[in-house]
Amino acid sequence: MTLIAAVAAGVLLPRPAAAQIYSWRDGDGHLVLSDRPAGTAVSYASRQASEIRTTRPLAPGHGEYDSLIHQHAADNGVSPELVRAVIQVESGFNPRAVSPKGAMGLMQLMPATASAYRVADPFNPSENIRAGVAYLRQLLDRYDHRVEVALAAYNAGPGAVDRHGAQVPPYRETRDYVRRITSVTAISIGPRRVIYKIVELIDGREVPRYSDRRPPGDYKIVTKR
Repeated sequence: MTLIAAVAAGVLLPRPAAAQIYSWRDGDGHLVLSDRPAGTAVSYASRQASEIRTTRPLAPGHGEYDSLIHQHAADNGVSPELVRAVIQVESGFNPRAVSPKGAMGLMQLMPATASAYRVADPFNPSENIRAGVAYLRQLLDRYDHRVEVALAAYNAGPGAVDRHGAQVPPYRETRDYVRRITSVTAISIGPRRVIYKIVELIDGREVPRYSDRRPPGDYKIVTKR
């Protein structure tokens, strides 16, 4: 039985104290359901309803998207764990998710971002992850590879981050977003390894590629993480 179904059943049937479900509203107005009191756990998106969150994260991985995550993470020199965490927090791995602001798909692309990365169908997992990871890579480069700041820009927009001195803006939603992502992934924020950037000429267009292995020929070191 799902957590939400259990709550519904609990309205009609008595239940022992050990099965008590706590509920409260978070800062964004979502109903949070938990087996722990308020303030003791991070909340996560629920697949059953967009307005309900739970304090149990979705199972990591979601094998059907693993190959896409690894492919595009490798192409852009981004940690696949970070990509998974963004997808989990953004959409709960729901490829049809649409936010009240119009963000779409697994990585919740805004229409302008989807257009900039030539996404024909933002609900197509391959296209969505490709564009979302490329955009995340762009933000990491823009903010000197500071993961928390790049995540804040992904959530609130680069303009909001720039207005606050290239730091995480003091918005509850954005700070909670950054905290939730960094709490569900084991990625290291500090220096760990070198990421190399090379530029290939494809159909007359420069296409950047990233790797954690030193490539032959010309390259640029873009970060050490």
